[in-house]
Amino acid sequence: MIYHFVTEEDLAQALTAQEYAPQSLEKEGFIHCSRLDQVIAVANFLAPYDETMNLFEIDESKVNAEIKYEDAMNNGVLYPHIYGPLNRDAIVNKYHLDWDGEDGYQLPEPLRKI
Repeated sequence: MIYHFVTEEDLAQALTAQEYAPQSLEKEGFIHCSRLDQVIAVANFLAPYDETMNLFEIDESKVNAEIKYEDAMNNGVLYPHIYGPLNRDAIVNKYHLDWDGEDGYQLPEPLRKI
């Protein structure tokens, strides 16, 4: 599984369209994603203090577009990027990311057990 952050603003469009195509796809050519072990660090870095943040759990085997693992920050860490729109049936779960003012985001309870 891979994970993608989505705000409440983009959530309705993402869940009603056949394909999800966030702004990053148009601007950068891919959809940013993370592995589970990367989710909290990436969320705290990219979108701190956002109480409207949600998380899509994506089944890689169902994604129609190409997925590449790339070192986006030139630090030796590979992040999954989806090169094309995300087909809706690849999104297997949606979670709300709770913001804790002291520690940042917290993984949703079901994901803490993985």
